[in-house]
Amino acid sequence: MINSSSDNVKKLNSINRRMFITGSLKFFIMIGIVSRLFFLQVKENKKYLTLSDKNRIREWKLAPVRGEFHDYFGNIIAGNFEAYQLHVIPEQVEDFRYVIYRLKDLLELSDKEFKKVLKKKSEIKPWETLIVSENLSWQKFSKINNHLYDLNGVKPVISISRNYPFKENFTHLIGYVSQANQDDIENTQAIKQNFVPGLKVGKVGLEKTFEEKLIGTNDIERYEVNAYGRRISQLEFQKGQKGKTLRLTIDTEVQKLSNELLKDKAGSICVMDIYTGAVIAMHSSPSFDPNLFVFGISQDDWQLIRNDPMKPLVNKTLQGNYSPGSTIKPIVALSALENGIVNTNFTVQCTGKTEMYGQTYHCWKKKGHGYMSLRNAMKQSCDTYFYEVARKLGVDKLSETAKKFGLGEKVFGDLFDIEKKGLIPNTLWKKNALGKGWLLGETIITGIGQGYIQTTPIQLCLMTAQIANGGYKIYPHLVVDDKVKAQPIDKFTPLYKNSKNIKIVQDAIFGSTNEVMGTSYRSRIDNPKYQFAGKTGTAQVKKITEEERELDLKTFEIPYEQRDHALYVAFGPYKNPRYALSVIVEHGGNGSTTAAPMATKLFKLIIDRHKIRESLGNKKYLEI
Repeated sequence: MINSSSDNVKKLNSINRRMFITGSLKFFIMIGIVSRLFFLQVKENKKYLTLSDKNRIREWKLAPVRGEFHDYFGNIIAGNFEAYQLHVIPEQVEDFRYVIYRLKDLLELSDKEFKKVLKKKSEIKPWETLIVSENLSWQKFSKINNHLYDLNGVKPVISISRNYPFKENFTHLIGYVSQANQDDIENTQAIKQNFVPGLKVGKVGLEKTFEEKLIGTNDIERYEVNAYGRRISQLEFQKGQKGKTLRLTIDTEVQKLSNELLKDKAGSICVMDIYTGAVIAMHSSPSFDPNLFVFGISQDDWQLIRNDPMKPLVNKTLQGNYSPGSTIKPIVALSALENGIVNTNFTVQCTGKTEMYGQTYHCWKKKGHGYMSLRNAMKQSCDTYFYEVARKLGVDKLSETAKKFGLGEKVFGDLFDIEKKGLIPNTLWKKNALGKGWLLGETIITGIGQGYIQTTPIQLCLMTAQIANGGYKIYPHLVVDDKVKAQPIDKFTPLYKNSKNIKIVQDAIFGSTNEVMGTSYRSRIDNPKYQFAGKTGTAQVKKITEEERELDLKTFEIPYEQRDHALYVAFGPYKNPRYALSVIVEHGGNGSTTAAPMATKLFKLIIDRHKIRESLGNKKYLEI
């Protein structure tokens, strides 16, 4: 009886203990559930609300509106237009095969175009945007919009794209845009931040240089979608910021004339304000239409440009390294005067050739010029005179003066990554570069702009501008800046030792154009309003043999690639100078017959447009 009672007590205790444990477990489970519900509903409310919204709300970034380029007079030289595009995100399409074939029919795509779209699709991730077409006509764009009910995942997009209204006239200066590639995205932060499929970015020229200023920021559109991903309504539109518009110093009319003058020729024309350094025109020929690159250039067009023997892809103004020929003679004369090597009374007898250490150095005039002073030697471009001056001067002193006037250095600094420095040689350069000593004969031919010396067309323009303004340092620029104004002459940095030497050289250049026997006399303008002073140059591209010298062939009788380059530098109006220019025509033959006549047409237009230019920008430029 006692044992039975004891067993009952043990059983009861056991049951009570189990019930307590079970109850405790239930309690703690309930506390856990309540705590988790509180955490999810209160603490994590924003997170899950956001995730829910992401299933319901889509965000669409639109391409930013690119800033424009204007010329000095406000003409749009690189602008924008609305381009109608068609995008597809493959993972949002239920039946991609059906949709893509439907689009083929609606857009009337050729088999070649259709294969290109399929190839693009195979190269991207399922969640990335496939651009079916970048530049649809309005009719096709409307057609797609009318059939959207049957095209799940297809997005018609109105985008902003680039337009170059003056086509080939500004290509080498402004450059062009094309679709951003991986390198563009990785190397430029602004492109990375604003990237959307089909974004166009600068590839060369000022388009590339000022990319971060031009690109702008994205428009952002937020809209609600249904369970099938179709748009129901727009919730928000955040307007992006348009890129900065840049006003250039260029005059479109002068630029267009430069293009016309160099039609069917390879070469360059540069025009510069001699006091402000503003570049009025800067054209390289041949050029090409940059609009071809905006939506991807066709293989046929690319091959035509790439295989053109005149090399339209090369910016000859900045990349072309040319022997300056006789256009260097003003610097040779100035250096000799500055260093006290010669004076205006120094004369040399020209017999047509000079013998030195068994080497013959010819003058361009076979029978010689007779006795030549500095002024007459400049006027008639006597090589013999400048052989002797260079010999007495030495290449190191000549190099020093040439560099002062802008030769041998990049004119625009870091503005263009393609710009060449050229080469102004001296004795140390040859020793370091070639491991050889300098020879006297090399000094002699440097005196007429041949040998190792190499310059770019923009350098020759700068050199001429600084001679024209009286020998003062200027800083060439392409973008209008209100801080850049013409200053009184006494505030400029002088590049001379004696200002009289600059005037002697200016007067000698005047004779070269405006006096009988001058090498560019036939290109002169008698009217003082347009009258200019200039120096011709003819640069050999190969050594002339004695046999060829005897034949004395005309330019048209010589194979194109063996013809001399024709050069001309000038400034005007002579009595009140304001502008300088340089002209080079590759394989153009003679500077006096090919390059100089172009200056006549240019100065007439440049001077006529001077007053219009002066009236703009609230600037009062220096009048002398």
